[in-house]
Amino acid sequence: MSWGKFITIEGVEGVGKTTSIAFIEQYFKQSGQAILLTREPGGTPLAEKIRELLLDARQTSMGDDTELLLMFAARAQHLKEKIIPALEAGEWVICDRFTDATYAYQGGGRGISTQRIAQLEKWVQGELRPDVTLLLDLPVELGLKRAGERSTPDRFEQEKQAFFERVRASYLAMAEQEPQRYRIIDASGSIEEVQSRIKQVLDEISSL
Repeated sequence: MSWGKFITIEGVEGVGKTTSIAFIEQYFKQSGQAILLTREPGGTPLAEKIRELLLDARQTSMGDDTELLLMFAARAQHLKEKIIPALEAGEWVICDRFTDATYAYQGGGRGISTQRIAQLEKWVQGELRPDVTLLLDLPVELGLKRAGERSTPDRFEQEKQAFFERVRASYLAMAEQEPQRYRIIDASGSIEEVQSRIKQVLDEISSL
């Protein structure tokens, strides 16, 4: 069986990833494509435990390096246990965030050098990179307003707006550097409008 496709979904808080990923899952199921839907940090029992630590708002003393290393520890387990076996079986993997989020949040947001992140990326992933990345994008102020209406903020969501502006700028810079991989989707507007934009991209991906 041929190697599957690896599709990642990225974006700052409040862009509507949860709703959009449910739409993407339904799209591929209707097309008969075998998929694995997963998320980062998390995706396996061990990685989900690490996720709990990373998002726990009580972990106020966590160092930036600790955060970065925990992200890659969870990712290493996720790749070994779920992502790579699924791709080897010919499934399409749909992942809610991946290493681009590390470059955006720990790199852009926290200020960790991209060279250090790249070293860990090479160590943990080898040559594996997503085939396509959907970047759901909207102004940070709007995203934070939406996120604030849905739940109690986690450790990341408690950050100031300036942090998320840096995250968004990092995402957009990566998208500009890799236009062949990235598809930027305007996440403002109604759910129907956003899903229509997503469907156009999925139709394109399906024909690749």
